[in-house]
Amino acid sequence: MKYLTIKELPENERPYEKCEKYGPQVLSDSELLAIIIKSGNKNERSTELAYRVLQMKEGRYGVSVLNHVSFGELTSIKGVGRVKAIQLLAVAELSKRMSEDIKREGISFENSESVAGFFMERMRHLEREETRAVFLDSRLKMISDKVVFTGTVGMAPMEPREILREALLADAVYFMLLHNHPSGDPTPSDADINTTKRVKEAGNAVGIRLKDHIIIGDNRYVSLKDKGLM
Repeated sequence: MKYLTIKELPENERPYEKCEKYGPQVLSDSELLAIIIKSGNKNERSTELAYRVLQMKEGRYGVSVLNHVSFGELTSIKGVGRVKAIQLLAVAELSKRMSEDIKREGISFENSESVAGFFMERMRHLEREETRAVFLDSRLKMISDKVVFTGTVGMAPMEPREILREALLADAVYFMLLHNHPSGDPTPSDADINTTKRVKEAGNAVGIRLKDHIIIGDNRYVSLKDKGLM
């Protein structure tokens, strides 16, 4: 079977022309992705290749698939090379950041549920422990956030000096910590509790207060502040 190229399609079926004439909102997920992919392979056009990418995770379909695939998984698809894989991962990351920018304004950093909800999708699927620090101003508005440690499957070490160095660079008045448990169970360990107390004490010594430490599981979280553990 011979596939038509994008240029050989009727004009009203070409993603570029449809987007230009009617706007991106009229395009399907596979058409939007086809614009990023640009070209297919000798057996299929870019829209068919995009459709296969969107079906690569069992039980999922749609652009959210890109949040759950790795570089290696993408390049294992015939027609998706190094450059296309990097482009797709970059689009997924841009999408996350755009969504977070929109939601950030509505976060109450006095509310652990609000903070955990904001970071949940970014952290719940991580395969290794990652510690993220969120730096806040005097009105508890986010200045910035940064991954400060990445650990093994079961441990992300936290050293107060590195966290506080970043807090000072951000000119923060307060900060929060979040880290994930790849097991999906957010129950804090003794090490989590003891390390949190050390970081809190170090922060108090330099005048930057730790507001909370939230542990992210699989759609669950534990706030050490709410539990009275810090």
